[in-house]
Amino acid sequence: MSGAGARATVLAFDYGARWTGVAVGEHESGLAHPLSVIEARSDAVRLDAAAALIDTWRPTHLVVGLPLTLEGGEHRLGPVVRAFAAALGERFRLPVIFVDERLSSADAESALRESGRGGRADKHLTHPVAAQRILQDYFNESTAGR
Repeated sequence: MSGAGARATVLAFDYGARWTGVAVGEHESGLAHPLSVIEARSDAVRLDAAAALIDTWRPTHLVVGLPLTLEGGEHRLGPVVRAFAAALGERFRLPVIFVDERLSSADAESALRESGRGGRADKHLTHPVAAQRILQDYFNESTAGR
């Protein structure tokens, strides 16, 4: 949580091989909002799209969902996500914080189904909502210790 002032804007990423969801929020409100989806199959394209969002929102730090198994071990995509997070931190010179993303996509799909929108077929809704869940978990955890 270093560098996280009261008005600190945070961007969160729900990494996917093709679709990466993005959410935004501020520590002051402690609320996360779905923002967009980056459609890319390479980290170079993904990072270029992230650059535009980072330039617009000027976050103080970034949150990346770390895929874990239900048992708590690292998912096979863990090393890929860690490499993406390292590239984010290096390119934008921002701290990157990992948050357990277990079931975030399933929760997002469920919430969208319940609201009558989206679902598994609509990645443009599902991934940003999954990123929102990741960021909200981060905010909830960071305020729990206050």
